[in-house]
Amino acid sequence: MRTIVNVQAPRLLIALAAAVLLAGCGSSSRNMPGTVFDFGPAAMAPAPAAQAPAAQASIPQALPALVVMDATGPAVLDNERMFYRLHYADAMEARMYANSRWSGNPLQLVTQRVKTRLAQSGMKVLSATDASNGIPILRMEVDDFTHAFSSASQSEGQLILRASVFSEHRLVDQRTFTRTTAAGSADAAGGARALAGSTDAVAADILAWLATLDVGKR
Repeated sequence: MRTIVNVQAPRLLIALAAAVLLAGCGSSSRNMPGTVFDFGPAAMAPAPAAQAPAAQASIPQALPALVVMDATGPAVLDNERMFYRLHYADAMEARMYANSRWSGNPLQLVTQRVKTRLAQSGMKVLSATDASNGIPILRMEVDDFTHAFSSASQSEGQLILRASVFSEHRLVDQRTFTRTTAAGSADAAGGARALAGSTDAVAADILAWLATLDVGKR
């Protein structure tokens, strides 16, 4: 899509033209009507560099098993629509890509990605419906999941997630994770890739955090 703007036009007209360009990205040639996005295949994370036995012994291990509850969040994330925000225009307005959507709602996508990453680490990942007496529970609440534009040409996928671990109905620890990933393009495809990157980064942060927890502490 090519947009020609008169360089002598007032700044207001330029800003309006940029907004129109972004709104149309959902139906651009790269995003055909009805385009469905997900996070793509969860490739294995690269193995850490080889370390001496003494150093390896000092690295804490994550929990051997964990019940991962479905992530919760605001109602705007409980559907398949793809939203973005123009922070440089009106950060309070959630705009929707016209012809692009997620394969499932973002809360489901985040839950599944975190489960996948934990399982890839060797952890036994259980669901709420599994018989799991005595197994610690991970609860996640998504506070923000946004393709945010700081300007007409610069944007990022931002994920803010609050995670809590419970053991025997007792809160072990709680932490909020925030990750932002620059989008490679100012459209739905760029936002999807950026949000996938931020979700993978948060999953890695959660795994590292879990490795520091001692569920036996009171």
